Amino acid sequence: MGRALNYAKQSLRGIWFRATVFTVAGILLAIAAPALGNLIPANLLEALGNDAAATLLQILATSMLAVTTFSLTTMVSAYSTATQIGTPRSIQLLIADRTSHTALSTFVGAFAFSIVGIIALSLDVYSSSEKALLLLGTILVIAVVLVTLLRWISFLTTFGRMADIIDRVGDAASQAMSDYAEQPLLGGRLWVDPPTTAIPLECDHPGFVVKVDVAALQRIAEQENCQFWVERRPGSRIFAGHPIAYLSGKVSEESQEAIQRAFVIANHRTFEQDPRLGLLALSEISSKSLSPGINDPGTAIEVLEATHRVLDIAMQARIPDSPDAGRVHLRLLEPQDMLQDAFRATSRDGASDVEVMMRIQKELGALIARSDAPWTAVLKAQAKDSFARAERALELEEDRREVEVLHFEALNATGISKDAAPA
Repeated sequence: MGRALNYAKQSLRGIWFRATVFTVAGILLAIAAPALGNLIPANLLEALGNDAAATLLQILATSMLAVTTFSLTTMVSAYSTATQIGTPRSIQLLIADRTSHTALSTFVGAFAFSIVGIIALSLDVYSSSEKALLLLGTILVIAVVLVTLLRWISFLTTFGRMADIIDRVGDAASQAMSDYAEQPLLGGRLWVDPPTTAIPLECDHPGFVVKVDVAALQRIAEQENCQFWVERRPGSRIFAGHPIAYLSGKVSEESQEAIQRAFVIANHRTFEQDPRLGLLALSEISSKSLSPGINDPGTAIEVLEATHRVLDIAMQARIPDSPDAGRVHLRLLEPQDMLQDAFRATSRDGASDVEVMMRIQKELGALIARSDAPWTAVLKAQAKDSFARAERALELEEDRREVEVLHFEALNATGISKDAAPA
């Protein structure tokens, strides 16, 4: 069921679904005229005329075909631009954008409506009252298209630009991290090592774990009176034949199949249950902006600010006292892994850029000031690692000194004495 629901959810998010709905709606609107033609008053028929609909439908069909083609070209161009200046991981967010789906679906639906209307008029299917109703429907469609087109024009001014990409990835990462902070164990219990008698559940094909249905595992555990130890969280790479979980005892064949369905394995990672993917995607944007061909430290600084927001949410994660799925054990995400995802690439590629290295120390210092014991140690370690890279890469003593001052201010945020700073 988990895999089927995940497939259905992904399908409903696809542009084809909304385009199909709008197309069917357009066709139904065109063929509804014969059934509703008697609703038009006789005096309105004379005012509307019988031939106006044909002209408007011809114009609508021609223009919608051109606008749809233009919109598709623009969207594909935005995807390509996002890959070049940002990260390929952002493409799934652009593809899932509802505004572009609605705009393109509206244009396709209007085109389908006009084509069906033109065909029906050429076959002389409509009576005079039905032609008048078709004209009213055409005017309504044109009004919807105009409103959508105005919104679409405004939307295209930012769609796929760098700021838009950072905002989308940052928002997706923040949402995934908020879900993690609310339920860091997906409703399960904190990991403890399984007994040596635990039975491994092997993965049947390689890929990435994109979703774990902990609620389904809990139901199975209650039915079979067993416990689960989930070896791989969402976002983990898994290989065929490797254990994805452990069971405390044997279960029925039907339950084994249900357990397999509770783990959704895909070829690519998704943002939904994988907060580390958002941090990695932000880091990739920052790293690419610091490449010699682009050399845009301002983008890296913007990404660091977005990264700060995501990590600030991560530090708020707390394990609930009474888990919903007490028979399912999962591991927490390690703060060190999240910090490496967030800062390692930027620290490496921006080590020779004083502005970027200063910003890293500022962001880490602000996080240290709000952190508790588990996070403080790894944040300090990351600050020291970034500073060490800057010391080796920065050529001017003045630049190194500026980063050094901020580095010790960051460490001092948790009480380290300023006397520790070198003279």
